Amino acid sequence: MCCVSQRETMEVKSEVSTFLEEEKMVRQEEEEEEDIVCLDEAFFINDNYHLTTYTFGSHVLQLFCLQSASTDFDLTGQLVWPGAMLLNDYLSKNAEMLQGCSMIELGSGVGITGMLCSRFCHQILLTDHNDEVLKILRRNIELNTSSENPSCCAALEAEKLEWGNSDHINSILHKYPGEQLLRNRGSGHCKFILAYVSRAKMMDSMVITEATRHGMLINEVSGTRSVVANLEGVIFEITLC
Repeated sequence: MCCVSQRETMEVKSEVSTFLEEEKMVRQEEEEEEDIVCLDEAFFINDNYHLTTYTFGSHVLQLFCLQSASTDFDLTGQLVWPGAMLLNDYLSKNAEMLQGCSMIELGSGVGITGMLCSRFCHQILLTDHNDEVLKILRRNIELNTSSENPSCCAALEAEKLEWGNSDHINSILHKYPGEQLLRNRGSGHCKFILAYVSRAKMMDSMVITEATRHGMLINEVSGTRSVVANLEGVIFEITLC
């Protein structure tokens, strides 16, 4: 006859309980692993571009773009945003400020602003940091500089540029030695035109506050307040102090 003490019985129960708990955790981990699906970046890329016509004053532009936003992997540059519509409307009415100028555009996206400015400027460099966006930007440059489109008078180029990336900046300066805007970034040398579209009231005052905090003089351009895509927009001129 075998006698088992109460202590031994409890120890066996504890070991069995621990074993069952470990088995349960293993099964849960296996089930979780089965639920994990690894998606390549290409899964999120939407390149269903449509040839779209935009009119700003007497200027008619055609370019390829998406009709709705794709925000995955920072692909917001694949479509035309309300801010670009506001900016182009302002530039089309004040084209004299661009006559004969050389211009660099930051965050060009599909290039709608650069394409308009090519009607007035001498030379334009369009930039974006996203490789997928650069593909459609270069496609639109090719479309708008073809022999069938005599409206474009400026030389249009596209390069990769992430804001603040010194390697990208140096590469552009090496390739375009006359690009003075990137060289003369100090006080009094640069003026920026900002087309601001209000999406949240709390952000409106922050735009002016942050610009001032970083040593910029920001002024609203009189008469530029308007409604774009049901959003209130305004043009600011920003100068480095």
